[in-house]
Amino acid sequence: MSKMIRKASTFEIVNHWILAVSCIFLVVSGFAFLFHLEQLNTVFGSFITLKNLHNWVGVVFVVSLLATVSHYLPVALNLSSEDLVWLSKGGGYIVKNVKLPEQDIINSGQKLYYLAILGAGVLISISGFIIWIAPGSRTLVLISHLLHNLSFIVFVMAIPIHAYLASIANPGTFRIMVQGTVPLEWARKRHGKWVKRLGY
Repeated sequence: MSKMIRKASTFEIVNHWILAVSCIFLVVSGFAFLFHLEQLNTVFGSFITLKNLHNWVGVVFVVSLLATVSHYLPVALNLSSEDLVWLSKGGGYIVKNVKLPEQDIINSGQKLYYLAILGAGVLISISGFIIWIAPGSRTLVLISHLLHNLSFIVFVMAIPIHAYLASIANPGTFRIMVQGTVPLEWARKRHGKWVKRLGY
């Protein structure tokens, strides 16, 4: 049996699912607001109830997103020429059997994905907070709605891509956010730089 190594802590697993569930709820309820989906409003009793849930789940999302910063941001910001090479070759998704630079605990694509999610998350949180607490500031609210909707588009595109790449496209990846461990050989192939740093 292949040796297993830990890639995600219990805290990271729990926080990932809190972030995922809150994000999906916010996107679905955001669709209800944007496209006036009365059917969804009635599921929660009323528009006001759904709006209040959206706001408070947004607070949970913000806290969960900020909880990822200490673990992922330093790695995501550590970009190098190796990342450009990995990205130029599409991470091996477009053309198979290409030579790729060794990757850290997250690969080059995951670095860019995280930075995009963090940036959009901060923007959607600040704009949402303004819409929530300062409804009387017409100009500020209009600008906030624009930024909120643009960030919303990023999440609508990013979530399905992330779900696909973290499951079907990369067999074995999904177990990280369930069990937190991966086979050593699997990790060597995908995160060689990180595995060497661990001393394996």
